[in-house]
Amino acid sequence: MTKAASDASHTILVVDDDPEILGMLDVRLSKHGYRVVSASDGEAALACALSEQPDLVVLDVMMPRMNGWEVARALRQDPATKDVKIVMLTAIGSQMNEMTSPLYGVDAYLDKPFQFGELEAQIDELLGS
Repeated sequence: MTKAASDASHTILVVDDDPEILGMLDVRLSKHGYRVVSASDGEAALACALSEQPDLVVLDVMMPRMNGWEVARALRQDPATKDVKIVMLTAIGSQMNEMTSPLYGVDAYLDKPFQFGELEAQIDELLGS
């Protein structure tokens, strides 16, 4: 079984208010063999997480309607999504990420700008792929 075939059962929710980042991650992660769904704000992210039940969420911090930290907290508090893996992808700085990620139950974080290979490796590790 190829890597793509074995990963096809994993769904990743990508949440970012930048349409360019959403598009790039959709293409890249789909090529990597994942099913990708997306949302462009925090409220849409929560609705999508409940309906799609993703295995992992790639989550930006600075977004309209609800920021990424609020989304992460809501995901952890809901029994339906409490076990989803969360990767914060943000430009707020590594020191801030280091301090805040554990407070919200985030599994990993990457700073923007990021390398696709680094994000893919983080996702593979969290999903055991």
